[in-house]
Amino acid sequence: MSNPDLSQLFVAIDASTTSLRAIVYDAWGRPLASGRATLTYERIGRLGYEQDANSWWVGLCDAVHDALAELPLERHQDLVALCIAHQRETIVATDEAGAPLSPALLWMDSRCQEDVTTAERNIGSVRLHAVSGKPACTTPSLYKLMYLFRKRPELRDIAYVHDVHSFLSLKLTGRSVSSLASADATGLVDMRKKAWSRSLTQLVGIAPYRLPELVSVGYPIGPLTERACNESGLPPHLIVYAGGGDGQLAGLGAGVTEKSRAFLDLGTAVSCGTISDKYEIDGAFRTLHTVFPGRYCLETTLRGGMLTLWWLIETILDSNSRAQSILELESQAVDIPASSEGLLTIPYWTGVMNPYWDDDARGAFIGLHPNHTPGHMFRSILEGIAMEQRLHLEGVKQAIGKSSEDIVVLGGGSRSDLWCQIFADVLGRPIKRCRTDEAPALGAAILGAVSHGVYPSFERAASEMTQLAATFSPGPDQAIYDRLYRDVYRGLYKSLASRMGALAEVRSLASAQVKTNSTAE
Repeated sequence: MSNPDLSQLFVAIDASTTSLRAIVYDAWGRPLASGRATLTYERIGRLGYEQDANSWWVGLCDAVHDALAELPLERHQDLVALCIAHQRETIVATDEAGAPLSPALLWMDSRCQEDVTTAERNIGSVRLHAVSGKPACTTPSLYKLMYLFRKRPELRDIAYVHDVHSFLSLKLTGRSVSSLASADATGLVDMRKKAWSRSLTQLVGIAPYRLPELVSVGYPIGPLTERACNESGLPPHLIVYAGGGDGQLAGLGAGVTEKSRAFLDLGTAVSCGTISDKYEIDGAFRTLHTVFPGRYCLETTLRGGMLTLWWLIETILDSNSRAQSILELESQAVDIPASSEGLLTIPYWTGVMNPYWDDDARGAFIGLHPNHTPGHMFRSILEGIAMEQRLHLEGVKQAIGKSSEDIVVLGGGSRSDLWCQIFADVLGRPIKRCRTDEAPALGAAILGAVSHGVYPSFERAASEMTQLAATFSPGPDQAIYDRLYRDVYRGLYKSLASRMGALAEVRSLASAQVKTNSTAE
């Protein structure tokens, strides 16, 4: 094929934690129209995060209506494919028709610590990791399901379980379908067999027929139902193709199609992924399916990325304007010397996955002084997350014997020149910024273009539809950060880990005492 058909348009749905975006792309990766709906979630105590799953469909319809209103009416006939990129690990229990029976449990929900222990006792941590590709921790959906069924046992024999992809697929096409690159984050997929794991579904207590149909990425799920067309405004000739998790599709949207290149997504969480030709497992990463047949994504994750900065803004500074506060804090931080004048952050606000897999871990500021300002705290968080990423990359290299030469940074945090430069200095390698601010959506559009036959391969589609922007090279601060990492950060959490465990026990005792006092009253 010499040239793509420029008349073909693709609808990309990006269902993230806090928003649902619909963007229409052409065959060159140019966004022609877009719409956005805000998604909210509810905090339940210290560890719970819940969301109304119906808001995903309402948000999709609202965002699509806004996007189609921007698109010239005569171009609506050129819409040919729709793909979904979505927040991973989030799950919801519904009835057979897809009506929620409980709130969705978000990927951040960590009330299932007891259930992780139960699973390790019944299955074994080694086998859990080998089958699912994920070490046992509170992030995968299977432990959230165990928690839900333990708290609401009446759901165990009646509930149908969906990830975000299958829930929206059911609304769009009438079929509950999830791709391997969507469902693998549940922790219920046997990664080698590419099917729901019998032992893990039995552990949860869910019959496989109550889970989505598993298909390959790009599988044609089907056309829209009449009801979906009426509610969303999408044309009936549109084909829905199986999408994937926002992490995998963000990598594709950043043009990461080779093993020599990794993506670094600075979103609510921070994830970094590289491509592998074989199924590998190690505590340094979790293993996911990619959009590429027969290939895997070795992904590291820090659950507190932009989330940690928002904590600083909303809790410490009591500000309701995230965007404006980020600009103000960055203007202060840019003139603060590297190492934030002796202030170092351990960015474990929501526990730690790789390399320690410790749900009892918590964040810390080390070295606080009366001279430290919010600007120092802001810069220290940026530096701490970059230090953590270096720890992750070194762990992956040690596990598989090689590391990616190029790193493409994307997501909301990538808009910060300061943060990109800090990453270049801490990691000691050039950092390339993805031109688009919507990498997961662009990845979904690329997937739609390949699935619909406009491009013969992901490599060809990515070369035509993606672009890189600025490159940040290591500067004079590299030597300071190198010493800070080697002499302080690298072994810091290990020295605190036992104290974190003891602190968690005290926290549990205090919570139990509060409940006892409340009951007595």
